[in-house]
Amino acid sequence: MDDAETANPQLLGWVKEWYDLARERNSKGVTTYRRAYESLKACPISFEHPAELQQLNGFGPKLCQRLEECLKKHCQEHGLPMPEHPHVRKAAERAVEMENESTEAAGTKPKKTRKPKAYVPALRSGAYAIVVALASLPKDTSSAMTKAQVIEAGQRHCDSSFTAPNDPTKFYTAWNSMKTLLEKELVYERGRPLRKYALTDEGWEVAERIKGTREWLEQDGDGEDDLDQQPDQSSRVPSNSPRQTETQLPTTCSDTVPDGEAIRDTASLPALRTIRLPPGSFSVHLLLDVREVRAKTDRDYMQNELAKQGVTPIMRSLEVGDAQWVAKCHDPDLLRQQGAEGDEIVLDWIVERKRLDDLIGSIKDGRFHEQKFRLKRSGVKKVIYIIEEIALDPAMAQKYEESVTSAIASTQVVSDYFVKRTTKMDETIKYMARMTSMLKGIYENKTLNVIPTNLLTAQNYLPLLEKARQQDPENGYYITYQAFSSIASKSEMMTLRDIFLKMLMTIKGVTGERALEIQKRWKTPYEFVKAFEDCGTGTEGKKRKHELVSGEMGNLFGRKRIQKALSQKIAEVWGDA
Repeated sequence: MDDAETANPQLLGWVKEWYDLARERNSKGVTTYRRAYESLKACPISFEHPAELQQLNGFGPKLCQRLEECLKKHCQEHGLPMPEHPHVRKAAERAVEMENESTEAAGTKPKKTRKPKAYVPALRSGAYAIVVALASLPKDTSSAMTKAQVIEAGQRHCDSSFTAPNDPTKFYTAWNSMKTLLEKELVYERGRPLRKYALTDEGWEVAERIKGTREWLEQDGDGEDDLDQQPDQSSRVPSNSPRQTETQLPTTCSDTVPDGEAIRDTASLPALRTIRLPPGSFSVHLLLDVREVRAKTDRDYMQNELAKQGVTPIMRSLEVGDAQWVAKCHDPDLLRQQGAEGDEIVLDWIVERKRLDDLIGSIKDGRFHEQKFRLKRSGVKKVIYIIEEIALDPAMAQKYEESVTSAIASTQVVSDYFVKRTTKMDETIKYMARMTSMLKGIYENKTLNVIPTNLLTAQNYLPLLEKARQQDPENGYYITYQAFSSIASKSEMMTLRDIFLKMLMTIKGVTGERALEIQKRWKTPYEFVKAFEDCGTGTEGKKRKHELVSGEMGNLFGRKRIQKALSQKIAEVWGDA
């Protein structure tokens, strides 16, 4: 069972964190934490307060007290009510009982219990942002949002990041507030494996209460359209707002680019024609993801420091990467007049920034390979991985040194991405400022070839781009920002492919590169299983199954090659051999 699917994932996460730390330090408490972790993970009962855990094996007063302190801090950071201690709750219940008994004996009616205060999440907390995001959906439909869509819509309404912990030693982000909303039955989820979320009737009532608060009207009033179901006006900012040049977004739609049919060969690609933007008709700008913050209390640090370097970034929730560059037309109608949309063109440079501790975390949970896949299928040619060094616990640094070295080498050699190592965020900021200056010099003096969006589908985008680059390697080919975002946001279409890759990579020895090569030959899990079934049964069928993958991939070079031993292991998993 995955830790997130247990009855108490929040409490279990803290216990696991202490258990892992005890194992790394080889401390005496490792047995205690292991017993507590296994006991809580196996327990099907959901607990409201850590003090209730004392009935489980491995939990004593000291450990429960430590969990209580963590929960208090978590509730304060996310604007959530702290659950009552069971002793306080029982004492209150007993007091009510005694009062009722005494009033009944005196022949009077008991006092009415005060109605609990209606729940309204704290301003700009994770729960607040999630409710606001989901309230942008039409109320009387079955529409729902994926996690990625909730984060994109909610991040600008939240002071904490949905993707990066405010405290680098912790693993909890604003997204953890979703658990509270689910428990309070304000949000419901559906769908597997891609979960989607929507507000319940009670959740819509909370959204209306948010809309009626003075804080909403004063501080988030520019986003009021989120609660009025007017997504076509989601970029509206008053003209006198100081945030206009920083956060105003172009109108985007996930349906800008249709899914399209699968591409079998280049003959099925449309004839290429381009919109040509001459030098002087645009300028180069840096886009920076709104989640790129240093800390909750200093969320504008990166943006402000870039401005000091002469670069004013456009702040936006990016579909992929942490920063990228666009060519912005001086005439906002120029592209529209030629059959495209918006006024921005995505250039061939994108940045993925990681602190060293985040890199280790992404390697451990598999996000590292998944992010590289997303960057590869974005179609952007020049990918820069910025890795910021930070001080780590010596034991952790030693334990993961080899994994980090291997990941960086793979990023450089296999993925062909450029890796830039910096010592701190300030050095990263200076590097990105220099990159912006360099790219302005490169692009602002050349003609840009833009592929019209009506030629694109999510399926033909990469083949069409590759064909264009092969035919004319001297010139770049680009698409509009809206088209790029639409293609990158179509995560549902990519879901089966991604799951297939992840399933393959659970087999020891199947790296991301090998999984991609397997997926090129057998597009879906069904095709892969069918190929094994077609090998037949009996001794000869078993032998063919063992050699199925190595027969197709044994002639590849380097890390992509799969030899007979690994091929047999894959057959045992997928071919039931």
